Amino acid sequence: MFASLPAPPLSLYIHLPWCVRKCPYCDFNSHAADSVPESDYVDALIADLEADLPLVWGRRLESIFLGGGTPSLFSPEAIDRLLSAIRARLTCRPGIEISMEANPGTVEQDRFRGYREAGVNRLSIGVQSFDDGLLQRLERIHTGDEAHGAVAAARAAGFDNLNLDLMFGLPNQTLDQALKDLDTALALGPEHLSWYELTLEPNTRFASHPPMLPDEDTQWDMQQAGDERLRVAGYAHYEVSAHALPGRQCIHNLNYWHFGDYLGIGAGAHGKLTLPGEGRILRRWKQRQPQAFMDEARAGSAVAGERALTVADAAFEFMLNGLRLRNGVAVEMFTAHTGLTPEVLEPARGRAVERGLLANHADRLVATELGRRYLNDLVGMFLEDQP
Repeated sequence: MFASLPAPPLSLYIHLPWCVRKCPYCDFNSHAADSVPESDYVDALIADLEADLPLVWGRRLESIFLGGGTPSLFSPEAIDRLLSAIRARLTCRPGIEISMEANPGTVEQDRFRGYREAGVNRLSIGVQSFDDGLLQRLERIHTGDEAHGAVAAARAAGFDNLNLDLMFGLPNQTLDQALKDLDTALALGPEHLSWYELTLEPNTRFASHPPMLPDEDTQWDMQQAGDERLRVAGYAHYEVSAHALPGRQCIHNLNYWHFGDYLGIGAGAHGKLTLPGEGRILRRWKQRQPQAFMDEARAGSAVAGERALTVADAAFEFMLNGLRLRNGVAVEMFTAHTGLTPEVLEPARGRAVERGLLANHADRLVATELGRRYLNDLVGMFLEDQP
């Protein structure tokens, strides 16, 4: 299907689906549980990886990301066993970025040093807010003090690459409250900040019972004022909701946005793999329910489905990801990661430039300020040309 198809960089995503309590705004594949079958699940993850290996023989991992759920519910010993199994089966880039999501709860904090010793070198802490009242409205199980404690514990454990997740547009939140949260986060000096708006996703409790959120103008003011504070503090706004100090962008997420490849192992994990010898790009996904995933992985394959991308799919998905980046992507990367010529993007590219949503650069695909504000409309223009 794709005449000249190279293999882009490869990452690994690992899904650990359990959490203490399901948040009312969360639409991820996460499941509240009093206990976690960590040994059985790690066995299933290793079996899942084994089944996927023939698709990536000879390729090197550039990054690993442990997401959830709450991965920090797993013990350091379980994470160490999992990462050791990965290193034994795949070549890893020297100094490979290994990210792990964690919550600020006190139990997880006690484990941070063990995760660092296991090889995790980037921690992403789901703070969301430092305001106890706002945390209660979000039904989070930690307090603002525990969030401060989690950052201190991460630093004491040796983490020098830290992301904080922080939301704005929370129920009944004011502009001053949003900026106070951001100032509090900045005072802690994280290398990376994810600053994003609370959205009411379908099939969540907040979607069926919506809380009172700030109006659109207030949310826009929060975003603009927050982005400016981050800029002044020295953080580069390199993606829609991602801000980083120089050299501290998330390698794993950049690979997504550059339309790189990634294996996805674990319950409900998605992957995207390029098969140059077959001229195909595959989207694959695993069994969603944890027990079904474990059963199927042990039986030899936990794949729930897959589909091969068409040329139109690849062009659209490249733009869907790449236009999230503030500096966009080079046209030559489109060819390098899809095997397609830039002509595939016409005439949508011309229409987007004409409407002022896409910058008129011959060698780069970059959304204008207007295009960033109406990013869904811009991306949708590249979907219109699909047959």
